[in-house]
Amino acid sequence: MKRKKTLVLVLISIFAFTCISSFAQQKARPKKPNIIMLISDDTGWGDLGVYGGGVGRGMPTPNLDKMAKEGMQFWDFYGQPSCTPGRAAMLTGRIPNRSGMTTVAFQGQGGGLPAAEWTLASVLKQANYKTFFSGKWHLGEADYAMPIAHGFDIMKNVVLYHLNAYTYAFKSWNPDMNPDMLTFYQKATTGILEGEAGGKSREISKVTEDNIAELDMMMTENVIKQLDDYAKGKDPFFMCVNFAKNHQPNLPSKQFKGKSPAASKYGDCVMEMDYNVGRVMDEIKKLGLSDNTFVFYTVDNGAWQDVHPDAGYTPFRGSKGTDREGGSRVPAIAWWPGQIQAGSDDHNIVGGLDLMATFASLAGIPLPTKDRAGQPTIFDSYDMSNILFKQGPPLRDRWFYFTESELSPGAARIGRWKAVFNTRGDNGAMAGSDMPGQQLGWRGDERYVATAPAIYDIWQDPQERYDLFMNSFTEKTWTMAIFNKAIQELMQTYIKYPPRPLQSETYTGPMEINKFRTIQEAKKLLQEKGIKLDNVPTTPDKQ
Repeated sequence: MKRKKTLVLVLISIFAFTCISSFAQQKARPKKPNIIMLISDDTGWGDLGVYGGGVGRGMPTPNLDKMAKEGMQFWDFYGQPSCTPGRAAMLTGRIPNRSGMTTVAFQGQGGGLPAAEWTLASVLKQANYKTFFSGKWHLGEADYAMPIAHGFDIMKNVVLYHLNAYTYAFKSWNPDMNPDMLTFYQKATTGILEGEAGGKSREISKVTEDNIAELDMMMTENVIKQLDDYAKGKDPFFMCVNFAKNHQPNLPSKQFKGKSPAASKYGDCVMEMDYNVGRVMDEIKKLGLSDNTFVFYTVDNGAWQDVHPDAGYTPFRGSKGTDREGGSRVPAIAWWPGQIQAGSDDHNIVGGLDLMATFASLAGIPLPTKDRAGQPTIFDSYDMSNILFKQGPPLRDRWFYFTESELSPGAARIGRWKAVFNTRGDNGAMAGSDMPGQQLGWRGDERYVATAPAIYDIWQDPQERYDLFMNSFTEKTWTMAIFNKAIQELMQTYIKYPPRPLQSETYTGPMEINKFRTIQEAKKLLQEKGIKLDNVPTTPDKQ
């Protein structure tokens, strides 16, 4: 009897100690931690060592591998299918079609991220964070669309476009371009920018053939200097660091040119990007900021197979620009020693959209209910704290996939099941197709199923090879009711919170005669009812 009582007391003591320890860790979590966001461009899901790449692909990534071993690695983390929407989603916590940032911005188009949108920086400013942006922006050229107009105190080494856009202005790269067009690109292409909140951005240098390969190395130098400066103060800070690598054309720094075992420019640039991540991480540790600094690494979109071999690797079907897993599934790593369990893995559905709610939670502030212009707004962001700190079940159980022109999702995932309506970009091809032809990638036709979507079990079939919708053995027609309800709920939010106009030019399909006549008739009817259309914007909406 005494043994049983003793055993019970021991078990009670262990339970109590565990609870107290857990509670103590929660109480010990610093309020308003420093937040550093590291984003690389177009890096493939399978490029990093911890995702099966690294040394095995001839491009070692020791620093990111170490970050994962010291933190949490995500396996079902989603970006968006291309650069501009991917970055807009992360910065605003909103589906890109809500902000109008659905298409890739080119030089000379103007416009950009609407002034009324909240960003991670403008929200964190509500909690008195100091804010810094560096690297690739890709969210417009207008003054109202600059980082320093969206909550960032300082911007340095900012480039506005994807790397290959800068090569348009290089005569040696485009000898077949006529002089007038070359002159246009040279004038329209904004160079490297810096600036401070309350002022206008300054062009400190053009992007040239001599410095384009060194952009990330130069940026990292300034990031480290800024980090050193922030370490001297007591205020919390937020740094958004955006590498220009690994976007095609991959031009490695002279320090890494020819250094990858793969003997490829892409491999060289992956190693360079990893090296620069390591420099930032080493500085955090050197300055003694580890205990109070949350670091998050991820990528804007899936691998761009159209430009293979100058591209990352994805084991999934489809690629950048599609609603398949390969278009949006990206690597992601969270790091915070003492708070995030070292070497932990997460297989829940999460994504770049969720950084907004998570960062606001860490800063101890609620998300706004109105946009910066005072109009009601909605976020598509879920706090990941339960996942990061193992506090409970995840808040998100679904993901919606959009190409650049889709208001209703072209695909949707709920739990293990995925419904695909838009089969664009794969032409029936599986991962590892012999050739990334036009019909296999971003440039492929938008093609929709006639009645019912293809249904995939993402747990059993992450490559989306086996459509289970109507199958004699495992048919999953019952999933349609679930997907229909989820999409209907999403579509209803557009009524209360209308999407903003598109902020970049794009081809949205042919303007057929009947469509044009319908538009003209609609205008005529509105005018007859006294509704004037004279002030309908023809340029990107600033609100």
